[in-house]
Amino acid sequence: MGTLKVGVIGCGSIAQHRHLPEYALNQQVELVAVCDINEERANQVAERYGIKAYTSYEELLQSGEVDVVSVCTPNYLHAPISIAALNAGLHVLCEKPMATSKEEAEAMIEAAEKSGKKLMIGHNQRFVPSHQKARQLIKNGEIGKIYSFRTTFGHGGPEQWSVNGKESWFFQKEKAFIGAMGDLGVHKTDLLRYVLGEEITEVGAFVETSAKSFADVDDTAVCVLKTESGIIGTLAASWAYVSGEDNATIIYGEKAILRLEDHPAYSLVVQYATGEVVNYELGKIQSNATGGQNNSHIVEQFVDSIIQDKEPPVTGEEGMKSLQVILAALQSQDTKQIVSLQKQGVSVK
Repeated sequence: MGTLKVGVIGCGSIAQHRHLPEYALNQQVELVAVCDINEERANQVAERYGIKAYTSYEELLQSGEVDVVSVCTPNYLHAPISIAALNAGLHVLCEKPMATSKEEAEAMIEAAEKSGKKLMIGHNQRFVPSHQKARQLIKNGEIGKIYSFRTTFGHGGPEQWSVNGKESWFFQKEKAFIGAMGDLGVHKTDLLRYVLGEEITEVGAFVETSAKSFADVDDTAVCVLKTESGIIGTLAASWAYVSGEDNATIIYGEKAILRLEDHPAYSLVVQYATGEVVNYELGKIQSNATGGQNNSHIVEQFVDSIIQDKEPPVTGEEGMKSLQVILAALQSQDTKQIVSLQKQGVSVK
């Protein structure tokens, strides 16, 4: 089938730190084009990689020059561009949150089915070694019954690393649709579903703007979640952790407590009820602080799924289920009630 030719749509920070360098390092693909409505930025990035620049995504999709695209645009464009790309017969790797509504997510999944092309959502937390190890320990029954959890994802805010600083689309509701909850919270709903191996069925949330007076999206959210087997826990997402990133998850089980990304040296600490403690050094979680030098595995997993013609590890369905928890949190904030995901028609696997 020859080398897969790749185009990256949207040349902001996520494209520059993750997608572009990871495609460039991947032997199985050839990076051929980038696209950004900011012509100067598109040209700068294209020059850096010695590839072609576009300012119109439609033009890129119809060019016949690419087989595969990454969609790294503001959130409100994820669905329309992904659908257009799938309809044009291209494989799509879309950033998270995959869409701004369940309807949009469903339309993306349908477009992928119709075209027979791959759609993968960029939930890289699944590929963090400590998270994979924790999933395995839980699945094997080593932790026993799971009672509770708490997870958080916070940093000082996108203005510190977005190419446009405070002017970034991240803070503009019509482009972002949702703030810290969509940027960071959706990563953790996806992680919890993955690690616990269960769907989240009920959500209660406070979703506020506390720290960024210039933003019209949330910057601090705290949710209470319940899973199908009755595990309850909290999820916090915030752009107001001023002195550093926190990406920790703690899972409280019958036989042990698992501490994921909670210790500076050990990415996973297992504290058994017997008093025994096992420390795992499994390699650091990816953070923006490391300049994205460490591989997120998203691109390689996506490329592998195309080449081996197998289901991507984070399908559109999976992306939608993680998005729906976020949508339920927004609904809970609006209605001041606990929202049941069953009612939203999420089929629990």
